[in-house]
Amino acid sequence: MTERLFFGTDNNLLPYKGEAYLYPHFFNVAESAALFKELREAIQWKQEPIKIYGKEVMQPRLTAWYGDSDKFYSYSGVTMQPLPWTPALITIKQKIEAVCTVIFTSALLNLYRDGNDSMGWHRDNEKELGINPVIGSVSFGAARIFKLRDYNNKSVSRSIALTGGSFLLMQGETQHYWEHAVAKTSKQLGERINITFRVTK
Repeated sequence: MTERLFFGTDNNLLPYKGEAYLYPHFFNVAESAALFKELREAIQWKQEPIKIYGKEVMQPRLTAWYGDSDKFYSYSGVTMQPLPWTPALITIKQKIEAVCTVIFTSALLNLYRDGNDSMGWHRDNEKELGINPVIGSVSFGAARIFKLRDYNNKSVSRSIALTGGSFLLMQGETQHYWEHAVAKTSKQLGERINITFRVTK
């Protein structure tokens, strides 16, 4: 199978049962650099353990959870209490909300320190996110390849280059039928910050 690499289009990147739209230059170079610096320094990053098949392991990246005060979030045995929105997060949130149909109430932040940091295959389908969640994913820093594949037919997949300043909008049935991941790479890469904004019930 030859896998296509997607760099951005006004069209849906998924062939069926879901919607994913990429805006590769949503934040310009200067905005991206300033926001990366502010987030790197101001966010309370930490590395937490998660449970995978009943075994506790450390997450291969640093994380943080920010949002409205009552928006707790649980996944893989971790329950996260929200920290209050920072000025940078509010700026980003308001800009992406201008093209979305929702007001985001929380955000999961991930800091990938180098190519060894990763995100395993999963779906954002926790009950707190409701039916057909809208996920706004923003990236700053080093580019990484974001992969989507059909949850039931793993031979159908998409690879998307998430560069610094990009915005990926996932909505509709995406989290029901598609899983996603950021794989490890042997390439020498700098740090990357990814923020997935959500509407938490």
